[in-house]
Amino acid sequence: MKEEVNSKTLRTLPREKAFYFFTSIGNYTGESATSLKEFMEKINQVNVKSLEFHLYRGDFGKWITEVLEDKKLAEDIGKLQKANLLGDHLRNQLHAIVSRRYQQLTGSPYVMR
Repeated sequence: MKEEVNSKTLRTLPREKAFYFFTSIGNYTGESATSLKEFMEKINQVNVKSLEFHLYRGDFGKWITEVLEDKKLAEDIGKLQKANLLGDHLRNQLHAIVSRRYQQLTGSPYVMR
C-alpha cells in the first residue's frame, strides 16, 4: 500500500493534470508543475503572490489530494493554510512541508541544483 502511494505521488503527470500557477483569476504566471519534485522546485521560483492565491483558495490541497493522491501532504498544507502566513515566510514554510514529504517518500533528501 505504501509503495502504491509513493509511486502515484512521485509520478510525472501529463500536462493536462499539471498544477498551473496563477497570481489571480486569469493571470497565469507561465509556470506549471507535472510532479511533486517540480512542484517543490516551483515553490521557490514563482511569485509569492501565486503561492498566497493558491494556498488560501485551497488549490494546493485539492490538486495534491485529487491528482497526486497524497492525503497526508494535503493535510499538512491545510494546517499551513490556517496559519495565515504571507510572503517569504509562507514560501519557506510551504517549501519545508513539501520537501519533508518528498524526502519521506523517496528516502533521500532533496538537494536543490
